Amino acid sequence: MSNKTPPVSRSKPLKRPTQARARFTVQAIFDTYVRIWQRDGWDNLTTRAVALEAGVAIGTLYDYFPSKEALHSAYVRHCIETLIQAVEQQVVQPAELGWQQRIRLLIQLLSGMHELSWFHPDMLALEPRVAEQKHQQRACAEFLAMWRRVFDACTDLPQQPADSLVEALHLAVWGGRRYAMQLRLDEMQMRTWAGEMEAICIARLAWEQASQNSNCC
Repeated sequence: MSNKTPPVSRSKPLKRPTQARARFTVQAIFDTYVRIWQRDGWDNLTTRAVALEAGVAIGTLYDYFPSKEALHSAYVRHCIETLIQAVEQQVVQPAELGWQQRIRLLIQLLSGMHELSWFHPDMLALEPRVAEQKHQQRACAEFLAMWRRVFDACTDLPQQPADSLVEALHLAVWGGRRYAMQLRLDEMQMRTWAGEMEAICIARLAWEQASQNSNCC
C-alpha cells in the first residue's frame, strides 16, 4: 500500500503552504472543493475527486490534507484568515473613514454581506469533527484582536470601549450570523438582520461615549 494513502481518522491538515507555487496549488484545491460540494454535496465529495478536478496529483493533495475532514478544516481556517485580511484592508487601513463608517463596514463583513468565501449552513454540522475547543478559542481570540485593531483605527472615537463590550459585540454579531445560517434565512432576511446589528452596535458605542462624557463632567 502506498505511503500516500491518507489515514481515515486524520481530520487535521498536515502542513500549510509557504511558497507561492504551493499557495497557488492549495487555492486551486480549495476552489475545486467548494465547486464539488456545491454540485455534488458533502457525502459525494472525495479527496480523489477534488485532486482530479483540480488537476493536482493525489499524492500532492495528501501531503496537505489526509482526509476530506482535514481539507474542510483547512478551508474553514482559510475563510477566517480571508475575513480578517479583508477587515484589515477595508476597515482598518483606510485613513478617511469615520468610526461609524468603520463599524458599519465591519458588521457588513462579519455578517456575510460581502461574500469573501463560500460558506454553507451544513458546514456547522461538521465542526465537532474538525474543531476542538482550543480551535474555537483561538478563532475567538483572533476575532477579538481584529475588533481591537478596528477600534484603534477609530481615532475620532473619544474613548476606547471596554474589553467586555468588545467581546459582547463580537459574540452578538458572530453568534447571530451562525444562528441565522442554521435557520437558513434568505438574503433579504440576512440583510435586514445585518442592518439592525449595525444600528445596535453603533447605538451602544455612542451611548457609552455619552455616558463616559457625562461622568467626566
